[in-house]
Amino acid sequence: MASSAIRGAGIGLRIPHVQQLLADDSFELPWLEVLVDNWLVDGGLNQHLLKAVSERFALVFHSVGLSLGGPNPLDLEYLRRIKALKKQCGAHWYSEHASFSGNDDFKVADLLPLPYTQEAVMHISQRIKQTQDFLGERILLENVSTYMSCRHNELSEGEFIAAIAKEADCYLLLDINNAFVTSVNLNQSMQSFMDSIPVERVKQIHLAGFHDKGDYLLDAHNHPVAPSVWEAFRTYTQQHGAIPSMIEWDSEIPTLERLLQERQIAADILDAAPTITAHDVESSNTTITDEHANGKENERCA
Repeated sequence: MASSAIRGAGIGLRIPHVQQLLADDSFELPWLEVLVDNWLVDGGLNQHLLKAVSERFALVFHSVGLSLGGPNPLDLEYLRRIKALKKQCGAHWYSEHASFSGNDDFKVADLLPLPYTQEAVMHISQRIKQTQDFLGERILLENVSTYMSCRHNELSEGEFIAAIAKEADCYLLLDINNAFVTSVNLNQSMQSFMDSIPVERVKQIHLAGFHDKGDYLLDAHNHPVAPSVWEAFRTYTQQHGAIPSMIEWDSEIPTLERLLQERQIAADILDAAPTITAHDVESSNTTITDEHANGKENERCA
């Protein structure tokens, strides 16, 4: 692995770009984010390629399949495979979403937001603790994009995310595009959301492009980052320092060269941000070294 720390601007590793990244030694990327769901089949070509990528680039893991806010028991086999692959590739941390994806009767291929209630805070926090005990490290929790509000909400989204981070003692992945999409769709203040997020827990930032559907914004990851999102990113990093950030582009995937152009914009903004050493995040910083790491993989698994 090229670096012992995650710094600067990265990109999401997408399968169409893997061979080019491995074949061309001129690419000097500080790190890559791996959507781990695409790589979980034991053995085979994909894991061979991912191991080769991990020998050249620093990696972090991200997933969409855990359904942290769901009602069903956590899928410990899914977590076992993530844990094993993370160890194999030396990935620095693992992130998931503050969402759910169905129940016993239905599953959806989407990240559904939770109601912003104290009950939901306690529910997802308990499941995050279980996940962290199983993995032996703290995870990063990401805010999702939303398209409607729940009439039972007791908290704002920012208060909800902050309460979970405190209760679960987890880190945060701040998705600035998701925050912007939600603010437009629900006619809410993005600044209020950003101000509610405890920056000391933010270990990573996501940037992506949305699709303007006319009467709402869709978090489609199929366009360049919008000017309004770039501006929010610039403002946030000027206030809080150069937090590791990356570009997500998952649909209508561009050439690697085009993706790297987008990454360079993020890199330039981070280079102009004040240096705050707390965000030079060593991989060991997510490791749980207290009693949570000692033999708790099977606790709270019922």
